[in-house]
Amino acid sequence: MSDLLERLRERGWRLTSQRRVVAEVLDGDHVHLTADEVHARAARLLPEISRATVYNALGELVSLGEVVEVSTDGRAKRYDPNAHRPHQHLICSGCGLIRDVHPTGDPLAGLPAEGRFGFRVSGVEVTYRGLCPGCAR
Repeated sequence: MSDLLERLRERGWRLTSQRRVVAEVLDGDHVHLTADEVHARAARLLPEISRATVYNALGELVSLGEVVEVSTDGRAKRYDPNAHRPHQHLICSGCGLIRDVHPTGDPLAGLPAEGRFGFRVSGVEVTYRGLCPGCAR
């Protein structure tokens, strides 16, 4: 069983066949699919699944904190199931490809105390942008 499905089962999330298929489609380390991509893949496994069901399941997964919504410069939101391991994103400015990256060190180290303006920082989100090898050619 996948990590995501296992976590959902432990939380008592009712795993209907539609919800299970959505979770199965999202499972993977570097999966950052749009809702339409999730629906297309889910429909291959369960042809009767509706777009509304996929959107509802994604909304619930985001609310549960099991999936993170990633917005990229006006493009469609993408859904990242790697919500429990701190990471950052590398995004291609050309095609929108997203990869998880795991730099070492404290991301707050580059933010001096005076640059925090008195904030008690509870989290850091870093996005690296550039061109993937395909777009750089």
